[in-house]
Amino acid sequence: MSKIGKKPIEIPQGVEVKLTEDTLEAKGPKGTLSLKVDKAVKVEIQEKEIKIEKNKSSKQANAVWGLTRALINNIVVGVTTGFEKKLELQGVGFRMSIQGKKLDLALGFSHPVKVDIPDDLTVKLEDNNVLGIWGIDKQRVGQFAAEIRSLKKVEPYKGKGFRYQGENVRRKVGKKAGAVK
Repeated sequence: MSKIGKKPIEIPQGVEVKLTEDTLEAKGPKGTLSLKVDKAVKVEIQEKEIKIEKNKSSKQANAVWGLTRALINNIVVGVTTGFEKKLELQGVGFRMSIQGKKLDLALGFSHPVKVDIPDDLTVKLEDNNVLGIWGIDKQRVGQFAAEIRSLKKVEPYKGKGFRYQGENVRRKVGKKAGAVK
């Protein structure tokens, strides 16, 4: 039994949820999102909540029951409040700037790195070294943040590179001068 799958999802005020055949669509103040629902689970929309149940007891149904509930919950939260990830850039000489729909990064390479910002995401620079990524689709926000982070991951010796805000990076001790005998 899935602990997550059993929980009903509350529908907040101002959110409209519709189920047509195998597609669930949620419309809220921030926008509209949809999800293709697997046939192994059954989605019931009641007045103020959504319930997810297994159609039959099978391995497939057990696998997607809790997943479907989590995805539907992410859609409902996305259309009401949205999701945000923050990346910190640390390192001497590393800079970020936003020029139109492009993110311009100076990461210590021989050339600046330019990244296109997707249309459905909002990117803002806070302070000089914090990049805020905001959107209604949790997967798109996380994927874009991961792509930016992969350009210059935090290295363990000096701690230079992109890290998620609040992330702890384990630091390693560098070379030690050996005693000459």
